[in-house]
Amino acid sequence: MAMKTVEESHVGISCYISNLPGFRGVLKQRYSDFIVNEVDRDGQVVHLSSLDAPPEEEQRSVQETGTNTSESDTTTVTSYAALLDSFKSLAGDSDAGCLEEFLNQINTGDDKSVAPLVLSPDSNKSHRTAVHKFFKGNFKFLVTDTVDGPDASSKCIRVRLNSGGPNNNGRNSKKRKERGDKPFDSRGSKSWPENVEKFLRFHLYKENKDTQEALGVIGKMLGIQSRSFGFAGTKDKRAVSTQRVTVYKQLASRVASLNERLFGIKVGDFCYVNEGLVLGQLSGNRFTITLRGVVADSEDTIKASADALGRHGFINYFGLQRFGSGSVPTHLIGAALFRGEWELAVDMILDPRDGEKEAIAKARKYYKDSKDIEGTLRQLPRYLVAERAVLQNLKKSPGNYVQALKAIPRTLRMMYVHSYQSFLWNHAASTRVQKYGTEQVVLGDLVYCKENPTGKVTGIVGPECDDDCGDRYDSNIEEEVSEDTQEESNNYVKVVTAEDLNLGCYTIEDVILPMPGSRVIYPTNDVAKVYHDLADKDRISLTECVHNVKEFSITNVTGSYRRVFQKPINFEWELLKYADSTKPLVETDLDKIIKSKPVNGVRPVGASDAKKEDNTRELENSNDGANIEADDDEIEGEEVILPQDESVSGTNSQDFQTALKMSFTLPTSCYATMAIRELLKTSTSVAYHKTLNQ
Repeated sequence: MAMKTVEESHVGISCYISNLPGFRGVLKQRYSDFIVNEVDRDGQVVHLSSLDAPPEEEQRSVQETGTNTSESDTTTVTSYAALLDSFKSLAGDSDAGCLEEFLNQINTGDDKSVAPLVLSPDSNKSHRTAVHKFFKGNFKFLVTDTVDGPDASSKCIRVRLNSGGPNNNGRNSKKRKERGDKPFDSRGSKSWPENVEKFLRFHLYKENKDTQEALGVIGKMLGIQSRSFGFAGTKDKRAVSTQRVTVYKQLASRVASLNERLFGIKVGDFCYVNEGLVLGQLSGNRFTITLRGVVADSEDTIKASADALGRHGFINYFGLQRFGSGSVPTHLIGAALFRGEWELAVDMILDPRDGEKEAIAKARKYYKDSKDIEGTLRQLPRYLVAERAVLQNLKKSPGNYVQALKAIPRTLRMMYVHSYQSFLWNHAASTRVQKYGTEQVVLGDLVYCKENPTGKVTGIVGPECDDDCGDRYDSNIEEEVSEDTQEESNNYVKVVTAEDLNLGCYTIEDVILPMPGSRVIYPTNDVAKVYHDLADKDRISLTECVHNVKEFSITNVTGSYRRVFQKPINFEWELLKYADSTKPLVETDLDKIIKSKPVNGVRPVGASDAKKEDNTRELENSNDGANIEADDDEIEGEEVILPQDESVSGTNSQDFQTALKMSFTLPTSCYATMAIRELLKTSTSVAYHKTLNQ
């Protein structure tokens, strides 16, 4: 079932728009060659422009809280530690350890999938009463009851999440934060002035780190859980990226003070807001990509290709990142879920795979050989979220593979479903190009209806990636969350008719294809057949459900639509000449801050990291972008020779190489690597670009 690595042909990526020749270029030779700036819903590009806290808001917050946030958070953490110590005295080490693990699961997993905790058998009624009172007084988001023990003379106390009783005082109550009965990971200071917005928004700048990793570091320094943060989408690891983040009840001065200790991460541009960010609250991303070591027949070849990309765009494939970078592609796991093969899906998530770090490979092999869950969990790093969630659930409920799969956080487990939908979509897009070309709309194509009253409505479009398309991929994927916005979600989809063709109502840019689901329609030309043929080959029906687990059923997934062709927006490019391959060719946001106003105590990110950059480059890419109108003629190209440091050892200032620098914006769910593929006419696979760096 597993393959060595995922290749483009395996997942339906096979065509190009233009027939122009490609050329050689190295993507992400340095992580600073790939810069990503989030674009908010108002079309504003997010930049890091200041590292300082706003002094007036900072002072006001300190005065009105009457306390130091740092001390308050420390007290909160300490108090819960003290509660666990108290419970240990009351119930013993074993039950205290189980309670701590139970609370950690609530904080790191999907609340709905957390199984109740059953404490050790207890035949002493007065002692059980004391335990009930302990929970009632100290953990109001939990409820307890008494169940039968292993023998007739004993009883056990069961602890579970309060889902909302007669008074709606459960953990999910909307007023929980105001009541103060917070879960184990208090999200912020208990004391907070009413006239100050409860969320601090800031810009997160990071180099060579993914979003979750960066927020994990910041959260640890603040003494809060990663779930306290909100963001619109995760960004590439192998990149320099800037995005908006919110955090609950934290002072700007405290967060800003972390800059002196943060490496590879900086925070700034602080303000207080009423609501936290959630996945999908963005228009997209602005990319600044530099291809190094460019070699072509002539510079005219490069210029022609760049111009063609700007004018005609690229096929809007889901990139290789969508399917994982390991030897077990995520779409194969999705296919197993659609078939209801739960044990196979679990095995594919846990089994050994090629290309992983030795410690992880060893842990996977250990489990496959021994089935020792405890021993495997001790070896698996915590960032392997899916694997750990599955194993922890199998430990509680051996053989319950469906429950184990549901224990994976929803956005992560739905990634497998979306991956299979993307697999079918890519193949359909290639079929559309192969059969009907890239020049014009044809009979039977699907388009968004421009004027609803004039055409027969045959379907309603959803967002371009349905449900929670916030895909944080499996442990091998250092990439994006694709949380698509609701652009055109209220528009209609129709089949192109002969009348439409005669009137010339639609162009090739209007053509869309469905992501399979229960509420989509398919083209009425030959493209529709590829969906059903591929699904049949995988023993999957697109119209009938073979099991009753709704979230893993193709007939219960809503489905959506996606444009087949995409133009880069506000596209600009220039050729650069350089001699020193170790020097950055583009200024980052932080470079600009330091250049304009040196900041005391702030170490330039990655200042000592340049020598550590190896030449093994992974192709992660954000699939977010921005909906910004652009003029097709607004395409710039020029050649720039950069000044070089002739003192660099081993560098001849006359041995110039060529780089192609491009800046463009993409709508959500579009992959910049697919734009680069159209330009170079080469694979975007990790393995291929590794060879270019050798």
